[in-house]
Amino acid sequence: MSKEKSIRTVKTTVTHLLLAGIGFVWIYPFLWMISASFKSQAEFFENRLGLIPKSPTIENVIRIWNKADFGTYFINTIIVTVFSVLIVLVMTMMAGYAMGRYKFRGRNMCMAVFLGSIAIPLVSTIIPTYEVVKSMGLVGTKPGLILSQAGGAHVIFLLLFTSFFESVPNELEEAAKIDGCNFFQTFFHVMMPLCKPVATTVVIMETIWAWNAFMLPLVLTLNNPASRTLAVGLYAFKGENTVDWTGIAAGGTIAVIPVVILFIFMQKHFVEGIAGAVKS
Repeated sequence: MSKEKSIRTVKTTVTHLLLAGIGFVWIYPFLWMISASFKSQAEFFENRLGLIPKSPTIENVIRIWNKADFGTYFINTIIVTVFSVLIVLVMTMMAGYAMGRYKFRGRNMCMAVFLGSIAIPLVSTIIPTYEVVKSMGLVGTKPGLILSQAGGAHVIFLLLFTSFFESVPNELEEAAKIDGCNFFQTFFHVMMPLCKPVATTVVIMETIWAWNAFMLPLVLTLNNPASRTLAVGLYAFKGENTVDWTGIAAGGTIAVIPVVILFIFMQKHFVEGIAGAVKS
């Protein structure tokens, strides 16, 4: 018995060490970026792969925040992300409620169109999106960025809400109607509180996508650098002949850390939302 236990312990230890090694390789680029942001230009080229700076400095962070106007980009990104997340959350939640609770004519066709839109590459929608935003006179503005970011089909979020609302017992909705609730009262007072885990999942995923969006903000802010987001602002550190590697590392660290913190604090709700939608 003790021999079997020893073998099991050895296997467990080897497995943990193997997974720890794979995890370190996976997270190494992130650690390298953080390390590079605290290195001087000279130390960066002398010790490129090292993770521990010999002479740590915050000069890179201060430089890009003040001289590269990264503070403005950071605020722009927060504004665009917050409002696009709110629009997407309300839009997909209400659409998912209608698709999940009501059997109307053309429902299957609508669902087929939504599912088919997944196959459409994002790149192919940039020109139409730009033309729509241009016709509204919002090119180079934050409202234009918000609407373009929130205007996609967001089929994954729609499916999550649809699957969840389909699993809600009919008795809850019938009880609300007996109490005199109309369509909107039933939605806001009965259904909405129940879908908090799925809503949290949507908030996390859309926040990550909106925060890291690059192509649309790049196209829509070419004529107005003051409206750029963090991802587009980072691109400016790459010159024609030179690249500010430490500046890019510092900017990448500033851009990534808020998303990492958000996920760490909300990962429990994220897993619950995915598990609940899939289970239903």
